[in-house]
Amino acid sequence: MAYLQNTKKKSVFREYAEAIIIALLLALFIRTFVVQAFKIPSGSMLPTLQIGDHILVNKFIYGIKVPVIDKIIVPVKKPRRGDIIVFKFPRDPKLDYIKRVVAVGGDTVQVRNKKVYVNNRLSPDKYAIHTDPKVLPGSVSPRDNFGPVTVPQGKLFVMGDNRDNSFDSRFWGYVDLSAVRGKAFIIYWSWDVQKPLLSVDRFTSIRWDRLGDIVH
Repeated sequence: MAYLQNTKKKSVFREYAEAIIIALLLALFIRTFVVQAFKIPSGSMLPTLQIGDHILVNKFIYGIKVPVIDKIIVPVKKPRRGDIIVFKFPRDPKLDYIKRVVAVGGDTVQVRNKKVYVNNRLSPDKYAIHTDPKVLPGSVSPRDNFGPVTVPQGKLFVMGDNRDNSFDSRFWGYVDLSAVRGKAFIIYWSWDVQKPLLSVDRFTSIRWDRLGDIVH
């Protein structure tokens, strides 16, 4: 009888262990190939994305990649102008950045007095904001006057929606398609991180109206 009890206990332990392993493998698969969560730490994408927003990123929309080497083995589609993407920062691949695609390979992009032109046409920029009335000449900074430059094939030109406060392609260049992690598509959580974590007002810091918002 004791032998039978030990066998039963061992099988129950094995069942739990197998369930946990399968769950972990499934979670790893989903995080690697399907969807991944990110949080917004800065205001470069205001007002579209606020500090304290937590978003989900669709990782397979642009194709299935081999992890580590970032080689696309099953292409789906390429990022388009207007997409909000998460990518590995070109100057430090350990960092993840989030910006909006302004121009793709073959496009000519130019910034004239804060206005963005793509292929000599004024970009709609309906999500962009400007908080600084000063217009800086190109000799001082590429922020308000930049280019024109032609985006190389296989590259993207990206900018933050908070145009006067965004460290983006105007300053450090292009994003390689292989560095793109995915497309932001929904805000699943958001709160005002400026309120202390242990504050009694912490519950009121939750931005209920942003939960479930689709990212455009």
